[in-house]
Amino acid sequence: MSTRREFVGKLLAGAAALAVSETVAPSHVLGANDRVRIGLIGAGGRGKEILKAALSCPNTEAVAVADVYSRRLEEVKKLAPQAKTYQDFRRLLEDKSIDAVLIATPQHQHALNFVPAIQAGKDIYQEKTMAFNPDHAKRMRRALQGSGRVVQIGIQSTSSPAVQRAREYLRPERMGVITAIHTHHYRNAPYGGWKRALPPDCDPQHVDWSGFQGEAKPYPFNANRVINWRFYWDYSGGNVFENMVHQVGFWYKLLNLKIPSSVTMTGANYLSPEMEVPDTMDVSMNQAEKLLFTWNSMFGNSYFGEGDDLVLGNKGTILRNDRDQVRYQPQGRAASAGQSLDSERVSGQVPDIVGGSDTTNLHMQDFLDCVRSRKEPNCPFEIGFRSALACQMAIASYRQGRTVHWDEKREEIA
Repeated sequence: MSTRREFVGKLLAGAAALAVSETVAPSHVLGANDRVRIGLIGAGGRGKEILKAALSCPNTEAVAVADVYSRRLEEVKKLAPQAKTYQDFRRLLEDKSIDAVLIATPQHQHALNFVPAIQAGKDIYQEKTMAFNPDHAKRMRRALQGSGRVVQIGIQSTSSPAVQRAREYLRPERMGVITAIHTHHYRNAPYGGWKRALPPDCDPQHVDWSGFQGEAKPYPFNANRVINWRFYWDYSGGNVFENMVHQVGFWYKLLNLKIPSSVTMTGANYLSPEMEVPDTMDVSMNQAEKLLFTWNSMFGNSYFGEGDDLVLGNKGTILRNDRDQVRYQPQGRAASAGQSLDSERVSGQVPDIVGGSDTTNLHMQDFLDCVRSRKEPNCPFEIGFRSALACQMAIASYRQGRTVHWDEKREEIA
C-alpha cells in the first residue's frame, strides 16, 4: 500500500499536471441563494477561525473536516457536529457534494492540498502565504489555469472598507508620484506569541506524521514540529509568511504592483533560541514600478504596534494601521516626532496568532458570494501568487546572505 507521501509525489510530479479536460467538474451549479457545502483541510487555530467565519455566513454547511492530528478532528466537532472527519484529506475531496474547501494547513502543505482540490473540482479559500516556494506557486497556477475554479487567498484586508478609502486617496492629484511604501510589524512577545504547549496525545498514534511532512525533509517523529511548525524552515517562512504577506498583498492589489525586481533581507534571531526563523528582520523590495517597498519586524518591542503602513508620494502620505483605518496627510504637514500613528492602540495587547476578525468574516462572505456568482473574489490567485513570490524572495535573501533577483523570463529567484 503506497504512503500518502508517495501519492503526493506522484500526483504533483511533472506528468501529474493534469490536462484541463481531466479536471473533475463540480457536481452542480449553485444559484444565488443556494447552500454552499464546505470542507475544511487543516483544523488548527486558524482553520477553526475561518470555519467559524464560513458558518456565520448565510446558507453554508460544513460537510467534512480533515487534519493529520486526530485531536483537532475531535475539537472541530464542537463547531460542526455533523461533519465527517478524516486524517487523510484525499478522502474529503472524494465527496462530490462538497462545493468548496477551506485550506488552513501549515505553509509547506498548501500546494499539496490545493492542486488535488482543484483537480477534484472544488472552489478554494486558501490561507496565506499562498505558496511555500516558486515551484509550489507554479504548480498551483498550472492546476488552476482553465479549471474555472474560484480561488480566494486569505489576505482578508482586501475585503475591508480600507480598500475603498485608500483608493480615494491614491489619485495622482492627492499623492503625486509614489516612490516608497514603508510597513512594519512589531510585537513584544517571546517567540512572537507563537509558542504552544505540546499536548500529551501528540504522538505517532494520533498524528499522520508522513502526511504532515509532505515533501519536506524527513525526520523521526517530533511533536514540537507538529505543534510549533512556525519555528522551522522546513514548514514556515516565519513572520515574513505570517504577517509581511498581509501588508504586501494589500498594496500589491491597490497599486497593481508586480513581483519585485530585487529583494534584500537582513536580521537575526536574538531572543528566541528554540526557533530557526528570525525574530528581528528588515526587508527592502525594489519594485520595477520605480518604488521601494520596505518592511521590518521584531518580537522585542511593541511601541509601533503591528502595522502602520505609510505610502509616500511627493504630494501626500497615506497611513493605514493594523485595524485597517486609513487617513491621508498632505505634503507639508509633518507627523509629530516620536508619536505612534495610531493613538488608540492598546498597549500590552496579547498577540493574536489566529487572527479572527470582522474583516475575516467579510472576506469569507465575499468568497462564498463568488462561489455562487462565479465572479472574481477580492483577493484572487494572482495577488496571492505575486505576494507569495515577494515573500519567498525575502526568505531566499536572508538565508543566502545576499540580494536576490527575480528572473521574469524563467520565473525563478536568481
